[in-house]
Amino acid sequence: MKSSMKQLVLSALCFCACTLYAQAQTTLPQAPAGFDVENSSISKGKVEPFKYMSQTVGVERTAMVYTPAGFSADKKYPVLYLLHGIGGDEMEWLNGGQAQVVLDNLYAEKKIEPMIVVIPNGRAMKDDRATGNTMAGDKVAAFATFEKDLLNDLIPAIEKKYPVIKERESRAIAGLSMGGGQSLNFGLGNLDTFAWVGGFSSAPNTKAPEQLLPDPAKAKKMLKLLWISCGDKDGLISFSQRTHEYMVKNEVPDMYQVIPGGFHDFKVWKDNLYHFSQLLFKPASK
Repeated sequence: MKSSMKQLVLSALCFCACTLYAQAQTTLPQAPAGFDVENSSISKGKVEPFKYMSQTVGVERTAMVYTPAGFSADKKYPVLYLLHGIGGDEMEWLNGGQAQVVLDNLYAEKKIEPMIVVIPNGRAMKDDRATGNTMAGDKVAAFATFEKDLLNDLIPAIEKKYPVIKERESRAIAGLSMGGGQSLNFGLGNLDTFAWVGGFSSAPNTKAPEQLLPDPAKAKKMLKLLWISCGDKDGLISFSQRTHEYMVKNEVPDMYQVIPGGFHDFKVWKDNLYHFSQLLFKPASK
C-alpha cells in the first residue's frame, strides 16, 4: 500500500511536470532502497564509447552512450544528454553515479520511456582529462566552449550513428554541478534544440537569470519540463534558488526540488536522475 501511494504521488507529479503546471517547490518521495544497486535478474542496457570528430576542438573526442535493454536499430529513440561536474569526465556518471544501474532498474520496472543517454566530456579542449588543476582558467573556459561542440559536432554525430528522433521534443539535457550550469545555460539558451532541461546542484557557471532566459514568454511555450534541484546543505544552493525565483516571478513553470539534508554529492544527483528520468518524453496523459 505504501509503495502504491508513492507511485500515485509520482504519477501525479509527472502529469504536472509534463503539462508544465508545476510552479512552486515540490517534495518527491526519496528514491527507494536499492534503486542504484545492480540487479542480476533483469535485462541490462549497453554502455559503449562513441568517437566523434570535433571541428570545434580540432580533435577526435569520446562520449559514452547508453542504449536501453531491448534496443533495436529499427526503432527511433529520444535522447538525454547527461553532463558531469568540474572534476569529472565522460565516466563520472557511470562510475560515481551508477547511471546505467539506475536506468536499468527503472526500465525493468517500466517506469521510464526507452531512451538513449549520451554522457559526453563537457570539457571541450584538446587535453580534456580531469587532471591537474581542474579549476584552471582554460579548463573552466572549455566548459563554455562545449556548447558549440555539443550543438555543432556531438548531436549531429549521434544522430548520424544512432536511430534517434531528430526533434526538439525528443531531446533532453541535464547535468550535475558544472554540468548543471551547462544544462541550464545550453538548454534554456537553445530551446529550438532542447525541450527538457534539468539542473542538479548547478554551479556558479550558471548564467544570471536575466541572461539565462531573457524571453520568458518563449520558454513558457516551448519547454516541456524545467527541473531545478539542490540539497539544502549545499553551499551552491543560491544559484538554483535565484533561477527558480526568476521563473516564479516571470510565471515560467519549473519543478523545484530542495533535498533535505542534501550536500553536493552523488546521493543528491542519483536521486535527481531517478526522478527526472521518469518524467522525460512522456505525454501529459501518462
